Amino acid sequence: MNNPYNQQQQRQDEIVLDGTNVTTLIVAGAKSFAKKHKVISGSYLFGILILLIAGSGTKLSIDQRRQYDHIMSTIDLNAEHNASVRYGHAYHAYKSSKGWFTCDSLCQRNKEHMQRAEADLNILRKEGYNRMSDAKAVAGLFSEVGVGEVKDSFWEYFYAGKNFAKRQSMWDAMFMGMRSMSRDESMVEYMLKMLIQVLINFSLGLLMALVIFIFGLWSIIKSYQPNPLTAVAFFLSAACAAFAFVSTYLFLVYGAAAGGFYGAAKNISAN
Repeated sequence: MNNPYNQQQQRQDEIVLDGTNVTTLIVAGAKSFAKKHKVISGSYLFGILILLIAGSGTKLSIDQRRQYDHIMSTIDLNAEHNASVRYGHAYHAYKSSKGWFTCDSLCQRNKEHMQRAEADLNILRKEGYNRMSDAKAVAGLFSEVGVGEVKDSFWEYFYAGKNFAKRQSMWDAMFMGMRSMSRDESMVEYMLKMLIQVLINFSLGLLMALVIFIFGLWSIIKSYQPNPLTAVAFFLSAACAAFAFVSTYLFLVYGAAAGGFYGAAKNISAN
C-alpha cells in the first residue's frame, strides 16, 4: 500500500524537476537565440555597456555655459507667443467666416490674414530654432545638455508606453470579465488570460515607445550640429541603450509573471 506522505513528496520532487527543466530550456533557448541573431545580441550587450558607463554627460565649462546662456537669452519667446496668439485668432476668424463649400470676400480676406500670420509665426519659430541650435552646438552633443535632452525624450515616451499598457489592460480586464461571466469560465482561466493580455499590452506599448523614440532621436541629434561621425556614434549608442533598457524591463516583467504563475501552479499541485 502506497504511503500518502511518499506520494506527496514524489509530486513535489516532480514539480521541482519540472521547474529545473523549464529553467534549462530557457537558458538553452537564450543561447540559441544569441548564436542565431548576433546583431541583436551584440546590440543588446553594447546597450547594457552604455547604460553602465554612461553618466549625465560632460559638464559645461565656464566659457561654454556663458556662451550657451547668452545665445539662449537672445531667443524672443514673447514675440513667438504673441505671433502664435495672432495666428490663433486669425485661424478662428477664417474658420468662422468659411462656409461648407464656399468662401466669400470676407472669408478670403480672413484667409489671407491667417496665411500672413502663419508665415510670421513660422519665421519666428525658425529663427528661434536656429538660435537654439547654435546654443546646443556650443554645448556639444555629449554634454550634460545633449545627454539630458535625450534622456528626457526617452523617459517621456517610456512612461507614455506604460500608461498606454495600463489603460488598455484596464479596458481588457473589464471586457474579458464580461465575456468570462457569459461563458461561465473559472477564475483561474480568467486570470491566466488576463495575465497574457497584460504582457501583450506592455510589450506593444513599450516597443511602440522605443520605435517612436528612435525615429525622433535623429532630429535631436541634428539640432546640435555635430559632425557625421559623432552623430552616427551617438545615435547608435543611444538607440542600443534604449533597446537594452526596454528589453531588460520586459524580461523582468516576463520573469515575474512566469515566477508567479509557476509558484501558483506549484501550490495547486502540492495541494
